[in-house]
Amino acid sequence: MNLLGLGWAMPYLPLWSGQVTRSLALVPAPIASPAPPPPAAVMPEALLPLPDLSMDRIILVHALEMVQAPEALLRECWRVLRDDGRLIVVVPNRLGAWSLFDHTPFGQGRPWSRGQLWRLLEGRLFRVAQMRPALFAPPLPWPWALTGAAIWEGMGRVALPRLSGVVMAEAVKDVLGAVPLGEGASRMVRMPPLHGVVKQL
Repeated sequence: MNLLGLGWAMPYLPLWSGQVTRSLALVPAPIASPAPPPPAAVMPEALLPLPDLSMDRIILVHALEMVQAPEALLRECWRVLRDDGRLIVVVPNRLGAWSLFDHTPFGQGRPWSRGQLWRLLEGRLFRVAQMRPALFAPPLPWPWALTGAAIWEGMGRVALPRLSGVVMAEAVKDVLGAVPLGEGASRMVRMPPLHGVVKQL
C-alpha cells in the first residue's frame, strides 16, 4: 500500500515497514519551521501535491492542531485517499495535562476534545471507526519521569481515559457521503465547502 505521513509523522512511518510500496512524508508550510529533516518535504497547507485516489493510508501527527484550516487539510486527505483508504489522526487532548505545558510538543497549537475531533472528521466526510486515548505519563521535563510509562498507560486507560495526553482516531473515507441524497439532490449534496481553496474534487 501507499502511505502518507502529514505533519511531524516521520518517526511513525517505520511502523509500517514491510507493508508499504511507497512511503511519503509532507509537512504543511505553517509548521515547517525549522525545516523538516529529509526525506520530508514542505507543502502548501491545504493543497496536497498528489493525484486523486493515490494513497491507501494517511497518518496525521502534529498536523491538525497546527494548521490554520484543518477542514481544508482533511478535504485534501479525502481527495487523495482511495475509496477504501483509512486516516489515522493523533491530536493533543484538550482535557489532558500535556496540552497545558509549552515544553511538550503537544503544548503547541490547538488541542482537541474527543467530541470536537469526532465532529470534525464526520463533517469532512470521514466515518470514525475507532477513537482511543493514549499518553498518560505526566508531562514532566525530565527523562526519568518516563520510567514506568507502561504502568501509567495501564492505569490511565482504566481510571482516567478522558484525561489522556493525546486522542487517536482511525477514520474511513465515506465515499457515499459526497453522493446526492435522492430527489432534489442537486441542492442537497453533502460535500462541505472549502474556504480559500479553489481545487475541486
